[in-house]
Amino acid sequence: MSAVPQPRVQYQPMRDTDLVPVTAIEESIYEFPWTRGNFLDSLHAGYTCWLCQDTHGLVGYAVLMNVPDEVHLLNLSIAGHLQRRGHGARMLEFLIDNARSAKLRRMILEVRPSNDGGRRLYANFGFREAGIRRDYYPAAAGREDALVLALDL
Repeated sequence: MSAVPQPRVQYQPMRDTDLVPVTAIEESIYEFPWTRGNFLDSLHAGYTCWLCQDTHGLVGYAVLMNVPDEVHLLNLSIAGHLQRRGHGARMLEFLIDNARSAKLRRMILEVRPSNDGGRRLYANFGFREAGIRRDYYPAAAGREDALVLALDL
């Protein structure tokens, strides 16, 4: 346990007015980021979109698409300077708890095989490989497959 006090974290629904800082984080951490339009479309389609904030500002965000009995985690991102401090794990725990409260039976997501940190995070929560989507992600050298991961809730 750390003796350093941690800033209080709050989760709140994302709104259109949040997209400037959200897209700023997105563009700073990804070679092929979601656009403002991607986030706006997600909000307008009724996807579940969350912000994670602490006393210093925006920590990260998530976008999820609910279907009748499962939830698809489309984007979970933490600001670059705040990564590897447990924020991603706490946010994922929050999202899983919400899905369980909603009585959903499974959470699925895609992750790049090259995303070692993301793969470790998801494995620590019990996600298991459920398939591969070929040529799913844009990459510097063409396309990269996606690992489909699933967690029974």
